[in-house]
Amino acid sequence: MSTPNVTVVRACLRGGEGGSPTAVVLEDHADGAPLGDDERRRIPVAHGVSHAVYVRHVGDATELRFFTAEEELPACGHGTVAALALLAARHGGAGPYRATLRAGGRLFAGRAERVGELITAAFDPGPVDLREPTAEERALVLPALGLAPHEAGPDVRIAGVGRERVLVPLPTRAALAALRPDLDRLRAACDRFGLLGAYVHSEPSPEGALAARMFAPSIGVPEDLANANSTACLAAHLAGRGTHRIAVDMGDALGSPATVTATAGPDLRVEVGGFARP
Repeated sequence: MSTPNVTVVRACLRGGEGGSPTAVVLEDHADGAPLGDDERRRIPVAHGVSHAVYVRHVGDATELRFFTAEEELPACGHGTVAALALLAARHGGAGPYRATLRAGGRLFAGRAERVGELITAAFDPGPVDLREPTAEERALVLPALGLAPHEAGPDVRIAGVGRERVLVPLPTRAALAALRPDLDRLRAACDRFGLLGAYVHSEPSPEGALAARMFAPSIGVPEDLANANSTACLAAHLAGRGTHRIAVDMGDALGSPATVTATAGPDLRVEVGGFARP
């Protein structure tokens, strides 16, 4: 067994506080043999976090692998922010840190830069696929969230970046805060359709400010403190309605406020990120 070099990075901070603690393992610096996948699943549990990201350099790219206690994920947005922040802190050079990242079978760009005591990081999550849910998906997922069909309205979407998840709008932050999903029922519904989870969000203000909660019991995360890839999916969806920049507050229900930012261009290409503290 190797001795991993683990740093817990708080990603997607709000006002320098809170954020999602993520275990970042620099495998290039580990002692002994490479970690096995069983060991990679144990590290989030051992460090009291929901996710861990494993980082190693392969040629000119930096490879990222993401694990929860239950499985490996093809992508993890706040894990990517955490990895970029730690790499930038270790790099120590002047100006922005830039990297070519490899995860989930694709190469993409990431950047990070120190801002005072914090580091801001952002990356290209890849193209977002959007579709309307089937009648069966709505019929099983919405009641599992504790919602009647009319409470979510017609703007529910299935969005994919790495893996599909459902985006569910609610009219207000208060309605979002009051949500009490049946997690066993939600897991069964998500497993049935191969969904990562349910990202439930309030309507954006004219400035693009809103709140969201991400429920992902199928991957062993009842509620995620911050979910950047789902925020990227929402940014692509809202860009079709004319909102191209969003700042999404998360984590309040769990006592750890987080904020994820995302920008979608006219071609619906998205950049997503946040502040982190290595």
